[in-house]
Amino acid sequence: MTDDLHAVLADWTERVSAELELGDVAVDIDAVLGLAGTAAHAVRRPAAPLTTYLVGIAVGKALASGADPVAAAEAATAAVERLVASDTTA
Repeated sequence: MTDDLHAVLADWTERVSAELELGDVAVDIDAVLGLAGTAAHAVRRPAAPLTTYLVGIAVGKALASGADPVAAAEAATAAVERLVASDTTA
């Protein structure tokens, strides 16, 4: 990813986070895009936003129960990657 694109995405992330009143949330842009790419290539392109949305829900549920959001995101991402690796229909 170019520095320009990363700056645009970082700015967008900050603006959306502020609009949604998420506070100072850490977003690993490269990890999110990597997950989206994995889903898009393993299933079909529309699976990318669906997958990242579902991982976001999983992180929110984990956070509500007191879990660390970074660890929850890593665990959810790993679960999706395991699913992709084991899926013979994708």
